[in-house]
Amino acid sequence: MGAHGSNLDDILEEDMHHWYTKFMKESPSGLITLFELKAMLEMNGMTEEASSYVDQVFFTFDMDGDGYIDFVEYIAAISLLLKGEINQKLKWYFKLFDQDGNGKIDKEELETIFKAIQDITRSYDVPPEEIVTLIYEKIDVNGEGELTLEEFISGAREHPDIMDMLTKMMDLTNVLEIIIRGQQQKKAVN
Repeated sequence: MGAHGSNLDDILEEDMHHWYTKFMKESPSGLITLFELKAMLEMNGMTEEASSYVDQVFFTFDMDGDGYIDFVEYIAAISLLLKGEINQKLKWYFKLFDQDGNGKIDKEELETIFKAIQDITRSYDVPPEEIVTLIYEKIDVNGEGELTLEEFISGAREHPDIMDMLTKMMDLTNVLEIIIRGQQQKKAVN
């Protein structure tokens, strides 16, 4: 498998029991539904964009499309978010941004996702419109108003400022913290 693959396997193996215990406490059935994920993230009062974003995250992680996130999908998601390589993350970002699944990201899709992320993180430093304009000015070299996967990946890699902005905006550490905090609160109540 190669040195990097086995290193990642070693890291995951160390944490595997921890993650499995956490997953099974939260979802004794061994499956997480979209409804359960939204409950974990305390989605009450969130905007429609934020709710739509969580839907998109869920469906991106539900790799087999059965309507559930099982333990293997859960570990794959955690692994990608915490330890994934740049290209893996960029492919995941692209899949997340491509809401209609047509293989291209248009400005509206990107702006919707960034608004949703800001609603969830409650971080409104830069207006989504400005972020989208910057990304398209630098990456959409053909001026089509849409980005293919190849354009998106090469553009992000060629422009460290965009890569840095995407990495910061797509950092879901706070989402994982909400899940963990929610699990700790449930333990305290029980």
